[in-house]
Order: sequence, then C-alpha cells, then structure tokens
Amino acid sequence: MNERLGNTLLIANPVAQSGCGQAAAQRAWRLLSDELGDAVSLAMTKSTAHAVDLAAGAGNFDTVVALGGDGVIHEIGNGLMSIPETDRPRLGVVPAGSGNDYAHTLGVSCDLRTACDQLLNAETQAVDVGLVNRSFFLETLSFGLDAAIALDTMDRRKRTGKSGTPLYMASGFDQLMHHLDALPYTASFDGGEPISGESITFAVQLGPYYGGGFKVCPDASLTDGTFDICIAHPPIGRSKAALVFMMAKSGKHRGFKQIEMRTARSLHIQFETDPPAQIDGEKLEGRAFDIDVVPQALNVLVPQQQEKS
Repeated sequence: MNERLGNTLLIANPVAQSGCGQAAAQRAWRLLSDELGDAVSLAMTKSTAHAVDLAAGAGNFDTVVALGGDGVIHEIGNGLMSIPETDRPRLGVVPAGSGNDYAHTLGVSCDLRTACDQLLNAETQAVDVGLVNRSFFLETLSFGLDAAIALDTMDRRKRTGKSGTPLYMASGFDQLMHHLDALPYTASFDGGEPISGESITFAVQLGPYYGGGFKVCPDASLTDGTFDICIAHPPIGRSKAALVFMMAKSGKHRGFKQIEMRTARSLHIQFETDPPAQIDGEKLEGRAFDIDVVPQALNVLVPQQQEKS
C-alpha cells in the first residue's frame, strides 16, 4: 500500500465530462488499484450533494480523491470540513470537469493517467478554505457578471458540448452584450468602516482562477490566510468590458482604472438586490454575505516539484 495515501476513497461524478465520468472513474480506480490494491474504494455520486454525504462519512479513510469538476470538489470539500480536524482525510483531485480551476491552482494535470501518477507521488500541503454563510468554498466566490457567466455555462455546456475556455468565452460574450449590469453594494473589509459602491463583477478568491482558467486574481495563494478580491466598477462600455474580459484570461486586466484589487481575511457584502452569485461554479442565493478565511483547514495532495499557489 502506498504510505502517502493510505486507505483511499475515490468519489466520482459519473456524469462529468458530458457523461464520460463513469468510464474515467473506472480507469482511475484501476490505475490507483495497481499501486494501492484493496486500499482504494470507489463510490459514484447519484444525485446533487451526494458527494457531500459520501465525504462526510469518510472519517475512517486517510485520503479522499475527488474525480470530476469543480462542483464535485466543492461538495467533497464541504463534506470533509464537517469531519473534526484531527480525523479529517486528505483531499486529492483527479480533474474531469469543464473548468478544473482548483486542479489548475494545485498544479494537477488534466490528463487522467498523469493526474493519478501525481497523486501516488504527491506531497501534503495545508491550504486555506473559504466560508460564506455557512458554506465552504475552495477556490472562488463571485457576484455579478462573472457569476452570471459561470451559471450560464451550465446550461450552455448541456446544449453545445463545449467545455473549458471555449465554453466560458462563448457565455462571457453573450452576457457582456446583454447583462452588463451595475450592482449597488455596501461592503466592509476586515471589520472596517462600510464602503458603498457599484460593481459589475465582485470576485473573492482563494486561488487565482475561475471560469476555466481565467486568472482573475493572479497573486492569490491558497496558503497565505487571505482572500484576493477583484472588483470591476462602472462605468464601462461593452467594448472595453470585452477587452478587460479577454485580458483577464492571462491576468493582465489589473491596469484598467475600473479594476480594484484588494486583500482581506474577512468581509461582509450587502447588495441592494439578489445578485447572480456562484461558489466554486455552483449557484449561490442571497443578498447579504459574511465571508471568512479558515486558515490551513484542509490537507490537500499536490504534485511534487511544482510551484504551489
């Protein structure tokens, strides 16, 4: 048995990658079993939030591996965070989704065989977790245009079969043309005085990426105990918004005067109306949000000899 992983539970989303997740899960289970033998078990999710329950019941395992996209990783992260810290398994990732932003941040390959090899030789690193209104998140939380794009991609993926950057780009330009809305908000950072303003996007990041590899907060780190925050303020026309959107792919959007970058360990945001909101790519509802970093709350497996975020 691989001593790094110990007893391992592989939780897989069978409908990931437009229904290819089940085959990917079987392949990953075989690859891991070649090294771990009977120490690896496979569990398939059957419904939304099933991965939360599977991970929450995995306290007798040393490692839980998530196979799927950012949504199933989000669910598994929430399940693991319900286990007392002393009994909490490590988290490993085999990406098989349309965006794979958390895997990108960890430096995990999107090639299944390579990802499994990386797991078997991985190092353990304690990383931060975000908490918003009693829900945990591992990579991204955002409000406004970027959240509307993320939510639109779910339906668009089913209709078109696109994934990753092409999917996000198609949705992004459609939303830019039709939903470039300014959202009034009041926010306080680290308990400071409330600040009122308007935002087109308001992203709160643990890692740098959202939307299938868009580097919205290039300096974000999973290990520094702080959020990196990107706020896009109006006024901004559609042509400039499209330019900012394109430049955000490589993290070069920060030079525009409409872009505000911040860091904070906690923040409270109150919107005047319910905004489009996403948490690790999943829909989030509400108008008021209390957001905190939980420092070094989760041990994750990261590839050796990789620069870690």
